[in-house]
Amino acid sequence: MDPARFFAASRLAIVAGKGGVGKTTVSAVLARAAARSGRSALVVEVEGKSGLATVFERPELGYQESVLWERGDPPGAAAVAARALTADDALMEYLTDHGLDRVSRRLVRSGALEIVSTAAPGIEDILLLGKVKQIERASSDRLVVLDTPAAGHAVSFLRSPRALLDTVSVGPINTQAREALDLLTDAARTRVLLVTIPEETPINELIETAYKLEDELGIALGPVIVNGVDPAPPATTGSITAAEAAAQAGVDLSDDELEALDSTTEFRRARAELQAEQLGRLERELPLPQLHLPASPGHELGRGELDRLSTALLAGIEALDERLTEVGVTPP
Repeated sequence: MDPARFFAASRLAIVAGKGGVGKTTVSAVLARAAARSGRSALVVEVEGKSGLATVFERPELGYQESVLWERGDPPGAAAVAARALTADDALMEYLTDHGLDRVSRRLVRSGALEIVSTAAPGIEDILLLGKVKQIERASSDRLVVLDTPAAGHAVSFLRSPRALLDTVSVGPINTQAREALDLLTDAARTRVLLVTIPEETPINELIETAYKLEDELGIALGPVIVNGVDPAPPATTGSITAAEAAAQAGVDLSDDELEALDSTTEFRRARAELQAEQLGRLERELPLPQLHLPASPGHELGRGELDRLSTALLAGIEALDERLTEVGVTPP
């Protein structure tokens, strides 16, 4: 599939997944890949201190939009921007836009929002989703990537509009909830990209979340993104040992070094087999195409590693058309 067509399929890409699977990294990679295909991207984080700015080697994000990667690097690439949303800031902006500037500052300073959110669960989520909806409406020419809350909160976050509609029948909260639900359930505007790593428990949780989002909430799902896939070691393609490889290369190694190399190769082979088994299970139990991102060698990502991962994502997208047809998903 042409990456430009893939990134134009919807204006809002919601990235969701269990904590620790690299959700924020995937959000960054998705935005950078979209920009490299020519579509500018805005990443929105809603929990703060996700490490998104660090991945781009930029200062910490704020409520106002800031550029993470400039247009034209490389030539033809679009820009990547980001902003961090909080419910307090969203409420202040909403009230200010409606001529209630003094009231908004007093409400936030008094902690009234916390009291209201305790009495009516979901209010903070609706404030954030309302702001995301406003950003999406103003972003017809770019992709908005929403880095959702971690773990189980993501489902309740996306479920909040429907829950509030069941309890609030009139007024501005009802209107916000209805418009947020319209946004989430319109496949032309929104798709959820679920993230996992190739291990049993995260895959189990992803499958459960996928069916909840699609069957209970009616939210369209894009391909699953599997983060941290280890390549199989060269020795798995043949029976060569470390001693034989060293002899072929004309390198002298001690017995300890040869033993360590064989042990490392065996560990990587076993890990690759385990990952392949889990990826096969994911494919059987969830009929969605998969995009794989290779494991990163270091603990901290930077712009160079971000580009390596975005190259892998773009290659996976280019191979998507045939796979989408196989699983019965209509290409966007």
